[in-house]
Amino acid sequence: MYKGMGIYRPTFMYMLGFSTAQISLVLAVEQLTSFISMDLLDPFQRLLFLQHLVDLQQEIVAQDAAIFQLIQIRQNRRGGRRRRVWVRPWLMRRPLLGHYERLMEELMREDVLAYKNFVRMEPPLFREMLERLTHKIAKKDTWYRKAIEPGVKLAITLRHLATGDSYPSLMYAFRVAANTISGIVNDVCKAILDEYAEEVIAVPTTPQEWLAIAEQFSTRWNFHHCLGAMDGKHIAIKCPMGAGSLYFNYKKFHSIVLLAVVDADYKFIWVDVGANGGASDSQIFNSSELRECIEDGSINFPPPDMLPNDDEPIEYFIIGDDAFPLRVWMMKPFGRRNCTIEERIFNYRLSRARRVSENAFGIMANRLRVLLTTMQQDPKTVGTIVSACCCLHNLMRIRYPVNQNLVMDREDDNHQLAPGSWRNDADLTDLEPLGRGNRATAAAKRQRGYLKHYYASPAGEVPWQMNMI
Repeated sequence: MYKGMGIYRPTFMYMLGFSTAQISLVLAVEQLTSFISMDLLDPFQRLLFLQHLVDLQQEIVAQDAAIFQLIQIRQNRRGGRRRRVWVRPWLMRRPLLGHYERLMEELMREDVLAYKNFVRMEPPLFREMLERLTHKIAKKDTWYRKAIEPGVKLAITLRHLATGDSYPSLMYAFRVAANTISGIVNDVCKAILDEYAEEVIAVPTTPQEWLAIAEQFSTRWNFHHCLGAMDGKHIAIKCPMGAGSLYFNYKKFHSIVLLAVVDADYKFIWVDVGANGGASDSQIFNSSELRECIEDGSINFPPPDMLPNDDEPIEYFIIGDDAFPLRVWMMKPFGRRNCTIEERIFNYRLSRARRVSENAFGIMANRLRVLLTTMQQDPKTVGTIVSACCCLHNLMRIRYPVNQNLVMDREDDNHQLAPGSWRNDADLTDLEPLGRGNRATAAAKRQRGYLKHYYASPAGEVPWQMNMI
């Protein structure tokens, strides 16, 4: 054993990067020493062997000096902090006592609902994800250390996303060192995005795909020509070192911004993560990829078309709240003061459709509660984690859409709103409403005015709307 560290000396030399020949020298000395101690040699042979052993020992002394020098260099790189142990003994008992090996196996056999609550997904979906991600997150075993299993890595990451537990807390539960967990969470979230993002966050690329979304909004929410509901939320983070007020937002905490467009089925169809919370909301939206694509036409919105029971071509558009500018491709409610009956009807109809974005964020944060904590990672890693959360939200909406319907807003037979259970808990912080910047265009005002009259007319009204204003 080497220097009382609990490591076999050749193993230690291998870890420091010594060659096979140098390690063989150490093994030869050990074998010679053992052979001499067996008293099978005559005095002359013993003398020859001892002389050879002295020569080898001198070479080992030179190796010890090199080892000491390497140790000093590595300690200096770590700030002089000496590692007391290589692996803590209780961490090595992970295969016997860790949550993945013991608790999750018990829940799988005895209580599937508890298993689902533990990782926020059904066992078949966990197995599917493990099968698809293994080749991305698995590491090779070495002759002195066994790699952490992909299943352990996935379970740790999902538990962190589900609860927001700190890395030290997860360390004691899964028996994996906290510094190792910090790398695991980032690696698994990247793997989730690489494997699933293009499949589940499907940004429409053709007019036909956009029309399918508009048809859903018309059928479910009685709001026509709508291609999605946009919303933005602040994700709280720990202030990065040296960042100053860059991430300090109007609500007086540090954050990055999640900007997303949601379809009529509560799924994200476009996501932008990572803008600093200290930027104004107009800056965030104006610099987003979505606005650029809309204005240059590369997003392929459908051409203007007639509304149901009408003969006037109207542009297709996204809907949002006061945090976004009024454009022909972006409709938002009228101001709350001094609204006419027609304007109040329009606000009700638009807000009814826009609730899908509020519910999508609420459902995701209710299921993946790391979003409700103050995240301790650096902003880039936070962006990766938040993007992975959006990906998992869509994946579960696709695989098990009924499971999440119990927590979202509903309407009774009289179309009265029954708030979903997600509203009873903490929620993500909205973007700040726009001030005087980003003034509405004249064309956008005319279009909103036309829609105002349309939804108050027999051609576009719904029977219950007068009861809601």
